[in-house]
Amino acid sequence: MINWDSPRKRRDRLYIIAEMLDIAKEGALKTQIMYKGNLSFSQLNIYLKLLLDTNLLETMQKGRKTIYRTTEKGLEYMQSYKAVLETLNEDTGENLPRIKGGPTIYWVKRP
Repeated sequence: MINWDSPRKRRDRLYIIAEMLDIAKEGALKTQIMYKGNLSFSQLNIYLKLLLDTNLLETMQKGRKTIYRTTEKGLEYMQSYKAVLETLNEDTGENLPRIKGGPTIYWVKRP
């Protein structure tokens, strides 16, 4: 049985994607996304490939550095993700805690 009150919560793929997009809204280096998103190097590469292939992220060159930035499509994903979470949490009437990465991503409170 899953203990929803456990301090050790697992993040699902959709959550990780939304968090990465939020980190890269203003542009971020690969290492910044990895550390702020609390991802391993292999996880980071898998998700970056997915986000680039689906046009949720784009890259820009700044000198010799590659900057990852959330696209308009990525921002739409974040808004949709937030709307789903808010819908799931409507019945609780509680303020949802914010997590690192910005104001657009929230934890889903489980029964």
